[in-house]
Amino acid sequence: MGATRTVAVYSLGGTIAMTTDPATGGVVPALSAHDLLAAVPGLDGHGLELRVHDFRRVPGASLTFDDLTELGAAVDKTLAGGDVDGVVITQGTDTIEETAFFLDLHHGHEQPIIVTGAMRNPTMASPDGPANLHAAVLAAADPRLRGAGALVVLNDEIHAARHVRKSHTTSPAAFTSPGAGPIGRIAEDGVQLTAALPHRYDPLVQPRSRQVRVGLYTVSLSDDGELLAAWDGRCDGLVVAAFGVGHVPQRLVESLERLAAGIPVVLSSRIGNGPVLTRTYGFPGSEKDLISRGLIPAGNLGPYQARLLLHGLLVQDADRETIMEKFSLFAY
Repeated sequence: MGATRTVAVYSLGGTIAMTTDPATGGVVPALSAHDLLAAVPGLDGHGLELRVHDFRRVPGASLTFDDLTELGAAVDKTLAGGDVDGVVITQGTDTIEETAFFLDLHHGHEQPIIVTGAMRNPTMASPDGPANLHAAVLAAADPRLRGAGALVVLNDEIHAARHVRKSHTTSPAAFTSPGAGPIGRIAEDGVQLTAALPHRYDPLVQPRSRQVRVGLYTVSLSDDGELLAAWDGRCDGLVVAAFGVGHVPQRLVESLERLAAGIPVVLSSRIGNGPVLTRTYGFPGSEKDLISRGLIPAGNLGPYQARLLLHGLLVQDADRETIMEKFSLFAY
């Protein structure tokens, strides 16, 4: 890679940083960022300077908006100095896709942010953490990924934050990008791009301290709407993970219309691959019917991503028109 390149590494915990707890016999986050890097062979030969930040030691499932807001602010400050070529985040895989998209929404720098983790903890016979961290550091230092935003690197594959999903509970190849595929791979210690870098959008401003609650409601067979009604008055915004291209049972329609009259209600699909339609089906509870009643289509965003975007907009006190405009950018 030529001259020395600098990568900042922030560790948050997760499986990649877990060791056995003698008290319980289970594994818990315990390893520091320095511990993780010490277990990675071969990094010394790449002319890299690593700046290590032991940021959190928690399971991925326990990360909060406050954690990610503080992380985003720290990364922003690091990159604003101009002497860091990229950033690596290590964390638990449970929420990697959400962390990556959250960071991508607020990322306004050219340097890439690479999020990685492990499916197999260090006490197992074949832990994948060292290989994933090695690949992530090389990706963060590679100038070919400048301008790519936030990315996820595991199993030597590079995924855009907008498309990546955790699609298996245990496989080392758990991360996929349905409908898009990875944008590249790590091979022979370098980045090999197989697709164009992801399109970037104007970043959201860094979140303020204002607390908002965005609910996620998944529609299911024979849904009677009782649990949907429980959200009334308890959230500032709601994402509905509907059937198929954006359909719900007819008995839910009036409740959704009432909710949409008071708060932003975003219509997404529980499938997580493909867009919500806007003008094809016309029966009560169809996407056309729901949009006419005030619901905002999520476009190609899955329900978890839609919730993060809606949260980021509500923290800024965005009005309905702004929310609709932002979601329209992800239509296809």
